[in-house]
This record gives sequence, structure tokens and C-alpha cells, in this order.
Amino acid sequence: MRRWLTLLLALAALCAAGLQPARAQSPADAAYAKLASDSYSDIEGGIAALALSGDPKAGAVLKALADGKLLYRPDDKTLAIQGAAGLTEARTGAALPGADGFKPVRVNNRVRRAIDAAQGSLNLVAPSPGLRRAAADAVFKARDAAALPALDAALARETDPGVKRAMEEARAAALLAKSDAPEAARIGAVAVLQGRGDGDALAILRGLSGDASPGVREGAARAIASVETRLAIVANLQNAWYGISLGSVLLLAAIGLAITFGVMGVINMAHGEMVMLGAYTTFLVQEVIRQRMPGLFDWSLPIAIPLAFVVAGGVGILIERGIIRHLYGRPLETLLATWGVSLILQQAVRSLFGPTNREVGAPSYMAGAVDVFGLSITWGRLWIVLFALAVFVGLNLILKATSFGLKTRAVTQNRRMAAAMGIRTPWVDAFTFGLGSGIAGIAGVALSQIDNVSPNLGQSYIIDSFLVVVFGGVGNLWGTLVAALTLGVANKFLEPFAGAVLGKILLLVFIVLFIQKRPRGLFALKGRAVEA
Repeated sequence: MRRWLTLLLALAALCAAGLQPARAQSPADAAYAKLASDSYSDIEGGIAALALSGDPKAGAVLKALADGKLLYRPDDKTLAIQGAAGLTEARTGAALPGADGFKPVRVNNRVRRAIDAAQGSLNLVAPSPGLRRAAADAVFKARDAAALPALDAALARETDPGVKRAMEEARAAALLAKSDAPEAARIGAVAVLQGRGDGDALAILRGLSGDASPGVREGAARAIASVETRLAIVANLQNAWYGISLGSVLLLAAIGLAITFGVMGVINMAHGEMVMLGAYTTFLVQEVIRQRMPGLFDWSLPIAIPLAFVVAGGVGILIERGIIRHLYGRPLETLLATWGVSLILQQAVRSLFGPTNREVGAPSYMAGAVDVFGLSITWGRLWIVLFALAVFVGLNLILKATSFGLKTRAVTQNRRMAAAMGIRTPWVDAFTFGLGSGIAGIAGVALSQIDNVSPNLGQSYIIDSFLVVVFGGVGNLWGTLVAALTLGVANKFLEPFAGAVLGKILLLVFIVLFIQKRPRGLFALKGRAVEA
């Protein structure tokens, strides 16, 4: 009897256990179960579910999956993370005794995009605005509709205007990727992407699925036309900025030549080597600072500027006093002599520093770029433009507000009358040549930041410098400024259509034809000797 009673009680317990409802599976459990699968679709769904589950281990699991360190065991669907100390269970972090039966969770491009979007979703509510902005950008690029709930929750609590706008753009991209989203919501998403107006927005609008409603397609067509117009305007403005940047480089290289050529009529073929000497002076300054005072590296360029001026200017005065003063009035002999000097200087630099390029670093304030209304402006180029303008203004002040400048202008306009008034024209020639060479030296400081520092550095700019001087008007600084910026901008607008080489040839032909009509350039100097 007791035996039958025991059997009946056991049967009742089993029945009661069978009648009890099964324990509900949590969202995290379902997500982990999908990750332990051979199906890419299940894995992708598990990633999205894990990001929304609120599980504290979600970030670590997604990172392990992205790094290829998430493993699973097909027999019991156990997930493990491969670490330096071995395997740990993904849910609990407990150490696993062995790696038998585990294999990596499968990953393809779709899964990688889902990982990026999920990691972005986890950071949408991070304390740092920068981290939230990066998360919104990641969701935007992934265009994952599964991130919409997380985006909506993050938007409801976001207070930073810039981050909120990035989240709205990410939400718009995700809505357009969701084919069953309401039409009104997708039309609003099109408007948001039109407001963004960059290449990424254009790619999303062009890739709109064919099952979109006529209203969505019509709105997308208008948005595409608007974005294309805006991008064309931005591209032209970007080319104009590149042209101004190139023009500032030409101005730095040519402004010293404009002085020597205008005052003395000397065709100085060694002018490019003065630029090279300035660049190598910068290299030597940085080498000394690196070895002895590395904390002053950001001051290397301000230190190199006066030193480059002194070195190049001193060499220029030696060339004028030693060679050029004996050849005044003989332009062909002057050209050949200065060309020989340029070869000597190049070979001297090769012997001292070798023929290979030398590294000149950029200070921290010249690194990086800034985005202004869609224009990408690098700090290095911006500083060079400002530096070129500062050199131009400083040189104008020297020539207009100093006794030396007055004498220089007098010699430029009428050398004989200036000599009759007691001006020592030979010394004016020497110091003017030194001034022009010194300015070429500080141009080399700037060019060392954008070009290779080598013995051939000056040869890249000598022809362009002569073109700028002749086009602007010999000896006229304002003409040099206008000519440099004009040629720089024209060259950048011609390059996309004609190519770099053909574009320069077209500019050369234009300048030759222009000089036929205006032999004195854009702005001719005034004076009796000049007009005679």
C-alpha cells in the first residue's frame, strides 16, 4: 500500500510540474540564442536584439564579435569570449575549462554593419556628447532600421543641438531603409537628408528602394537635385580655396623676385635656390630642437623664419657683390651666371645633406582640418595663406614707410636721378637683392610644410615665379599679389578638365598672348626711366 502511495505522489508531482507554465525567456536570452547560430540572418537579428536588451554584457559581447573572438558551441548553444587567459562564458564571465567543440560566430558584411549599428545604439545614451555624436554617425552609416527604437529613446532625452541633429539624420537614414515605414515618416526623412546635403545623404537618396511610394520618390527626386546643386557649389568653392592656397605659395616664391627683378632688372635664376636654403634652414632648426629641446618643437617654425631670412639674405648679398654687380647692363651674362650659381648651390646642398628628401615636421597647430559650410580647410594651408599675406603687408610697409624703401622706389623709378640726389645705388642694389633673397628664404620655411625638402625644391617654383612677376607687372607688389592669386585659382579650375600639365601649358599660352597686348603686365610701374 505504501508503495502505491509513493508512486501516486510522484505521478502527481510530475503532472503538477508539467502543468506549470514554462519560464519566460528574457530578451537577452533570445538574443544570445540567435547569436549561437549558423544563420547570418539569425546572428544579425541577435545583434539588434542584444543592443536593445539592456544587458550589461552587451558591449563586451559585440566587441568580441567584431574582433572575431566570440565563439559558440553548437551542442548546447553556449557563447564564449576568447581572451588572453582562455575562454570565459559570455553571459556570466565564468571561466570555461576547455575550448573543445567551440567555433567562431560567423560574420559577413551584413553582420559587420549590424555590429556597427548596435555598438552605435549602445553609445547613444553615453555621458560624453562626442561619444553620442560618434554613435549617431555609426548608425547613420549602418542605416539599420533595428536601431530606430534606440534612436527614438535617445532623441527624447538629447539636449545638445549638434548631437540631436546627427541623431535625426541617423533616424532618417534608418527610416528610408525600412520599407514598411509610414509614407509621411519617409517623406520627412527625405527632407532631413536634403538638409544634410552631403555625399552620404545623396548616396542614400539615390539608393532608395523601388517599392517606395510615388510621394516618397517625388520628394527624393527634388532632394537629389537640390543636393547635387549644393555639392556643385561646394566643389567650386573648394577649388577656389585650393587656388587661393596655391596662389599664396606662388606669392611667397615670387614676391622676392619681384623686388630684385623690378629694381635691378636682373634675371636671377638662383632665386629658387634661396627658397631651398630657407627650407634646409628649417630642417636644421628642427634637428637641433629634436635633439636638445624637444619641448620647443612647436616653436621651430617661428625660430626658423628669422634664421632663414638671414641665411638666404646673406647669400643673396654675397652673390650680388661678388658676381652680379660686375654684369649690370648685360642681361644674358647675368642669366647664365645666376644659373651657374644655382647649380653650385644645388651641388653644395647635395654634398652636405645628400640627394634624398629631408623630413620637416609640422607643429601641432598646423595639423588637422576644419569643416566650414562643407569646405575642408587644412590648418597647414590656412596658416600658409595668412603667412603669405603677412609677408606681403610687411614688405609693403618696408617699401612705403622706411627710408630704405623710399630709396629703393627712387632707384626703381629713375636710377640716374636717384644717384644724382646722393643715393648710393650700388648699396641699394645689394641690400635690395638681399631683401628679395631673404624673403625667398622665409618662403622656403612655409614650403617645407607642403613640399619635399630636397636640393631640387627651388626648381619647382622658379618658372612659375617669373610668370607671376611678368604677368603682374615687373616690380609691382600689388600686381604680384593679383597675378599669383589669379594664376593659382585659374590653374585649379583648369586641372579637372585639361589635366595638370595641359592646364599649365594653357596658362603659359595665355600669359604670352597677354604680354603681347600689355608688355608691362597688369600693373605697370610709373616713372620717367620706366616709361623711357
